[in-house]
Amino acid sequence: MSEQTPFFEIRNLHASTEDKPILKGVDLTIQPGETHALMGPNGSGKSTLSNVIMGHPAYEVTAGEILFRGQNILELEPDERARLGLFLAFQYPVAIPGITVAKFLKSAADARFGQGAVKPSDFIKRMRENLAFLEMSEQFLNRFLNDGFSGGEKKRMEILQMLTLKPSLAVMDETDSGLDIDALRIVSKGVNRLVGPEFGLLVITHYERILNYIKPDHLHVLIDGRIAMSGGPELVKEVEKNGYDWIRERFGKEVLV
Repeated sequence: MSEQTPFFEIRNLHASTEDKPILKGVDLTIQPGETHALMGPNGSGKSTLSNVIMGHPAYEVTAGEILFRGQNILELEPDERARLGLFLAFQYPVAIPGITVAKFLKSAADARFGQGAVKPSDFIKRMRENLAFLEMSEQFLNRFLNDGFSGGEKKRMEILQMLTLKPSLAVMDETDSGLDIDALRIVSKGVNRLVGPEFGLLVITHYERILNYIKPDHLHVLIDGRIAMSGGPELVKEVEKNGYDWIRERFGKEVLV
């Protein structure tokens, strides 16, 4: 990848669902090693953006591009995007009865890295290490995926998948919602294990508290389907203190990117 080619870039993205426009011209660039946070009021389009990035069929892209290492991924199916190294941690992970955590993770790793790229013995060893790091029992490997899991256990399972698949770019869609302080600490610890020069991260959140554990390099505020303001980590405190009304007032006059 040349210096002129952004690692991950969203250009003038417009998207709708059920003929209702949600995203109305989103521009965002993430480089390797960067952590970006995205905040905004309810209904601003935050979760829509995460779903569009991963190719959710309920959303129609009506204009714009999403480029990953110079390739327009809008032409790819969700599984193809995942194989390239994109990952979405869901706000509401679904249960899949009938498939164990171990089988699911091994199948996902084979799809990501190639069949047989990791020996079963090495894979199990790595899983045990990751489980211990996330303070999870090894019994989770034999349970059905998210079936009967608490909210906190489901969120830890999302991070376990991240540690297993080692994505190049991860999007966390309000992963902190519903977590108590201990679960938030553990989830953040898992994410920070991946943070590094070859990894890009977009944290979508309503609250400042996760950003006390996962430190963003940049913060963006999404209002009415567009990024109304961007800034450094100092903007987090300003948003937490003053809310979004003052940004709405400025947004009515100009868009600051």
